[in-house]
Amino acid sequence: MTKNNQSDASDKLVAIVGETAAGKSLYALNLAKSFHGEIIAADSWTVRRELNIGTAKPSQADRQQVPHHLLDIVAPCQDFNAAQFKDLALQHIRQIQQRRAIPILTGGTGLYIDSVLFDYSFAPPADEAIRQQYNAMTRKDLLLLAEKKKLNTSSIDIRNKRRIIRLLETNGAQPNKKALRADTLVIGVEIDRAELYQRIEQRVHQMIEQGLEAEVRQLVDRYGWDCEGLKGIGYREWQPYLAGSVNLEEVTQAIIRSTKQLAKRQRTWFRANKHIHWCKSYEQAEQQMYTFVQNR
Repeated sequence: MTKNNQSDASDKLVAIVGETAAGKSLYALNLAKSFHGEIIAADSWTVRRELNIGTAKPSQADRQQVPHHLLDIVAPCQDFNAAQFKDLALQHIRQIQQRRAIPILTGGTGLYIDSVLFDYSFAPPADEAIRQQYNAMTRKDLLLLAEKKKLNTSSIDIRNKRRIIRLLETNGAQPNKKALRADTLVIGVEIDRAELYQRIEQRVHQMIEQGLEAEVRQLVDRYGWDCEGLKGIGYREWQPYLAGSVNLEEVTQAIIRSTKQLAKRQRTWFRANKHIHWCKSYEQAEQQMYTFVQNR
């Protein structure tokens, strides 16, 4: 079904969501080619430069076929959050719409996606002196403090020290959200769990074949393990390996386990959004898109 539609896209926005390895990027690429779209990556790891293999970043060939935005925009160790992402994403959405193209927001970071779809209002930046105090604490002590304050940690990755600090800084307050923005289509890529897990395993093995170990070694040599980018899945699991305490197979299985756990969290997050049109095939997504762009 080749349409190459260039309908009135002045206010339209499409989001493509789902679990890691479900096929979101391929859906987005093909829909962008067929419907005159440009892709905005909504991923908290692909925003970082130098993290390429372990983040499954879109290839240069894909980027040449369709414009991609918000990839490689911050340094590996630089702080970056959902509020900053939202501001940048909105700028690109307006610019893409001014070019009479359709912005296609896609990625697995649910908070990034929803910050745009539901116009989140975030808590103000933290007091720098308090942040320095928190930074000096261990992750274990931060978790004990959060427990003492009776803060709910179930919605954050407690292995990520920065997320715990932000929970403490906001005293557990959640972003305020509005209704779904107008002229928006949200497509969910639905995939059988057994197939998803098989894809995850294949992807991890492929990353290692592509040279993930060398990528990690270079990053560790350059920045050290305290670098924010090295706290992500596909990177942090290598620390015991480089220390000589586990073998390559154990690292591989650790990355696979972490990725499956991530997929479970993503599934829970996106299933709570009742506006998502779940599609079991690309043809279903394409039909949803066609109906959407024809609706003036």
